[in-house]
Amino acid sequence: MGDEEQEILPGGQELEEFCHALKVERNASDHTIRAYHIDLDDYLRWCNGQDIDPFTVSHRQIRAYLGDLDRARYTRTTINRRLSALRSFFRWLNVTGKVDVDPSSVVQGPNLSHHLPETLRAKDMARLLSVYAAQDLEGNPQKQGPEELRNLALLEFLYACGARVSEASGLKIDNVDFGLAQVKVFGKGAKERIIPLHQLALRTMREYLLHARPSLLRDKNSEFFFVSTRGNAMSPDAIRKMFKVALRKAGLDESLTPHAMRHSFATDMLAGGADLRTVQEMLGHVNLSTTQIYTHVTAERLRSAHAQAHPRA
Repeated sequence: MGDEEQEILPGGQELEEFCHALKVERNASDHTIRAYHIDLDDYLRWCNGQDIDPFTVSHRQIRAYLGDLDRARYTRTTINRRLSALRSFFRWLNVTGKVDVDPSSVVQGPNLSHHLPETLRAKDMARLLSVYAAQDLEGNPQKQGPEELRNLALLEFLYACGARVSEASGLKIDNVDFGLAQVKVFGKGAKERIIPLHQLALRTMREYLLHARPSLLRDKNSEFFFVSTRGNAMSPDAIRKMFKVALRKAGLDESLTPHAMRHSFATDMLAGGADLRTVQEMLGHVNLSTTQIYTHVTAERLRSAHAQAHPRA
């Protein structure tokens, strides 16, 4: 018996073409393409179950789809992400001439409650960065083999420049300029940006490069800066796993992600006097409004400090 043919949903072929276009034309990451595919496949399955043509759908029917997601207890963030995927899909369908109208453009998603990004307080950051250091915060010596040196260099790097996990994973040796004290990272859409690095991070990264990385490579060659115990590029998932272990060892909230380092970098830069445009450039944000969220975090920190320190508060 041959394998059963996999069901092809109406619109499935166009979805595959759209995902291919994301890869080729926008240089989207595999993670982004996978997320789009999952979200849009769900939409196509809903249309199929409702006996609705996914390309001649009305804006009322899209609202009905979002309503079904809400009744299924999907979060508002997820519902808005699904709507965003639909809008991107329909824009591509319009550009390629597969549809003439875009019903998703007039549909509004549910309002989101504005959550401030999670950051690490200075004392918590110190605890986290001490986990793999040669000494703990009390000055007691700690084991610091090749893996510990690498992990410390990675954590210092993330906090020093606000890099994303994917950017740390893709960092190459040639991207780090120790002489000019700067690093070149490639963000979303392969956009290049250059970020300064402070001397403490550079010193830690140089020590890892000279004394730990050769042991981890095990006689292999690699162009990537951070490598695994098998000598391969440290994957984003491996970095997230390392970060979770570091949080546990530091006694911190394990629900935090490495993105908290990026948030902390931005918040601390603004609190230290950096202007918003500079922080926007270092983070690689397209819109200044994305960076402005950190001004609210800074203001919140100031209010908290004022409440704790002022004698009349």
